[in-house]
Amino acid sequence: MTSLRILGAAALLALAGSASATSFVVTTDAVVGAVAATSEATTDVSSSFNDDKIVLAARDDAASFVASAGEIRGAHLEAALKHIRNVQPQLAASDLQLAQAILTL
Repeated sequence: MTSLRILGAAALLALAGSASATSFVVTTDAVVGAVAATSEATTDVSSSFNDDKIVLAARDDAASFVASAGEIRGAHLEAALKHIRNVQPQLAASDLQLAQAILTL
């Protein structure tokens, strides 16, 4: 009877370890995907808009937007976001990602 309990406990521990490892892999994949998307948006925006006056004028508004976690949306930032999306409609980035990209210019 004791060996049956030990075997059962070992099986449960093995299953629990496997579930934790799977959860870790899924979480890691999600984080890496999010970072990759942000990096791609930053690269696309920074390489295309280095000398764009509309986008460069939005740097202060972008800083306020990022610092306030999206609460403060200035007119220059709104114009820049609209401009970026018109020039690059295939770009799938959130407003926060674009604001962060504007800050890298």
